[in-house]
Amino acid sequence: MDWNLDRKAKKPIYKQIAEFIENGIADGTFPPDKPLPSERYLAKELNINRSTVVSAYDELESNGLVQRIRGSGTMISQDIWGITKKRIPSWNRYIEAGSFLPNLPLNQRIRKEMEEKKLINLASGELSEDLFPTSALREITSTRSFIGRLGYDHPQGNAVLRMTIAKHVKELRNIETNSSSILITSGAQQALHLVVQCLLKPGDAVLIEDPSYHYNLPIFQTAGIKTYYLPVNDEGIDTDELLALHKKHRIRMIFLNPVFQNPTGTLLRESQQKAILEISSEHGIPVVEDDPYSLMAFSGERVSTLKSMDTHGNVLYISSLSKVVASGLRIGWIIGPRSVIERLSDAKQQIDFGHASFTQWIANDFLESAHFHSHIQKLVKELEMRCNQIVSSLNYFLKDQVEFTIPQGGIHIWCKLKRDVDEMKLLENAIKQGVIYVPGTTMGSEKGYVRFTFAREKEKAIEEGIRRFADALNAAKGAVIK
Repeated sequence: MDWNLDRKAKKPIYKQIAEFIENGIADGTFPPDKPLPSERYLAKELNINRSTVVSAYDELESNGLVQRIRGSGTMISQDIWGITKKRIPSWNRYIEAGSFLPNLPLNQRIRKEMEEKKLINLASGELSEDLFPTSALREITSTRSFIGRLGYDHPQGNAVLRMTIAKHVKELRNIETNSSSILITSGAQQALHLVVQCLLKPGDAVLIEDPSYHYNLPIFQTAGIKTYYLPVNDEGIDTDELLALHKKHRIRMIFLNPVFQNPTGTLLRESQQKAILEISSEHGIPVVEDDPYSLMAFSGERVSTLKSMDTHGNVLYISSLSKVVASGLRIGWIIGPRSVIERLSDAKQQIDFGHASFTQWIANDFLESAHFHSHIQKLVKELEMRCNQIVSSLNYFLKDQVEFTIPQGGIHIWCKLKRDVDEMKLLENAIKQGVIYVPGTTMGSEKGYVRFTFAREKEKAIEEGIRRFADALNAAKGAVIK
């Protein structure tokens, strides 16, 4: 019998075996009155570990195709034959066939470790609970009457909240807009999905920063979009490189995080921002500006966004309250030309019939209150102290082993390791030491980097986390980067 296993394929061997047997059951190769080959025999026949065969049979059993009978071996399940019998769907096949791609396995692993283990968390981009304005939000919900609608709201989001956001971005971000040019979304993540799914088509070429948060998002690949990388360094991006990439690949859209970029923390100079807008206007390339951090400048000064300098409507501006108020509110927004907002709004309505009215009411009242400004001042001060702590800890525990640029705002610090290490071995060592972070290759093409986030832990925990990372790095000494 020719099993025709492809040992170089991405699909695991046990899945290939399971599929071969499933097809053989359907075409009669494996008759229902005889047992399947024993695990030991099949392992020897195919020159594989017995555990691989066990996994294949486990999958077949979970799908209702076979049953293990003590003394008789593995038999084809009788439940798949006969009019009164039922067959369980092969759910794993459906999972693999879906067009919506999963997160990278390493990202899934990091998220699982954060959820299941008590680790010092230098990986999550979420604020710690002590940085949430809990008392102010509690006051809003307990002392003010809910005056919103309990039915479906306007497809673009609550009209009062959109007017409040228009006033907010004018006052704090110098962005001129109106409520009809705003769409309320479930955070910035949904906004990005809507833009990719509604405004691009398979085969379109886009530019994303390298490294960047966008680098590890599977949404581009899911949509069949070609991604090209724009290198980011301490000085930001090279606009000449941007132009060269457009001439070579006919770029349809540019995705940027210009203010305290994730993960490098860089802030584009005003001259660079103007150059980007000039290229956008000259060649008609829209820019998607992802701006979670522009209110987080440690200097307390207002920083320029691309959208605040956009006089032609070339920039789609995405922001949210996730990084500055509370991620659980799920309040984000897109600002753009009215026709684009209406298109994205129509798509959002197809997905969820509009945003939850209760959280929109809370967000509106908080943005309108005096609490918001005092909260931002307190938040920035606390983040600056935590940033100073992580810089001090890196200098003390890692000394000449890492290089980094001190961010002037935001929540991330991007470190280059000065010696070669096995990235996976380093992460495993760190988890054993009780600390988690983000390996650089999940966010960029160059190896030998790590991203630490200082928003989730207090100063004492940050110091201990870097000490534990230093121990993990020393334990991984001598391995080669993979």
